[in-house]
Amino acid sequence: MLNESVFSLQTALTSFFATEGTWLQNPAIEKMLLPAIWETLLMVFVATLATVIIGLPLGVFLSETRKGGVIASPIANRITGIIVNLGRAIPFIILAIIVLFAIRAINLPWLKAIGWPAFTIALVFSAVPYFARLIESNLLSVAQGKVEAAQMMGASRLRIMSGVLVREALPSIIQSITILAITIIGYSAMAPAVGAGGLGALAINYGYQRYNFDVIVVVVVVILLLVQLVQMIGDMLSRLVDHR
Repeated sequence: MLNESVFSLQTALTSFFATEGTWLQNPAIEKMLLPAIWETLLMVFVATLATVIIGLPLGVFLSETRKGGVIASPIANRITGIIVNLGRAIPFIILAIIVLFAIRAINLPWLKAIGWPAFTIALVFSAVPYFARLIESNLLSVAQGKVEAAQMMGASRLRIMSGVLVREALPSIIQSITILAITIIGYSAMAPAVGAGGLGALAINYGYQRYNFDVIVVVVVVILLLVQLVQMIGDMLSRLVDHR
């Protein structure tokens, strides 16, 4: 019985790694790799941009409605914090399913509940609470003395939040955006679970399910290169805006 099990495992592994003599010449790689990269880049770029647009002011609000903040409002801070924590607590794949069901229920003619646009909306819903907390942490690290100096000079609340807090925390904010983009790249690999495309769909549909190990290797390498590129750009921009 043990020998049969070992033989079956060896057969499966041989089939998995052999890929029928088409190593790195697989039609799936030649025909579908570039479209998959393009879809992943679209998802990551749009989701990251939308998350920054929504999450940055939300993070500022969380930071400055706390006790002692520029627009202190403990009740608003507590309510917003609870909502953000709930968004962070729901596992991504479950939240994605909820969002896609909502899209299907709304039934907009220009938005379908499958494909990368719908999945991008799910990415944004999941990433905004996470990013808002990062921004809150970035702003809380700014020295209180700089805020007090701006207040003594008669700066408005909006001016203090945008011109002092955000500006002083900009290097850290860029690093947070870098972390966000890399996290979204990882989340985008779950796209096939809800009918979307990208590199994750290529790896699952044409790599894992069809025992084409070369497809999985290529997808992993491409994702690693994307992550490294994003990290390099983020580090460079963070250094450029850091005048300390």
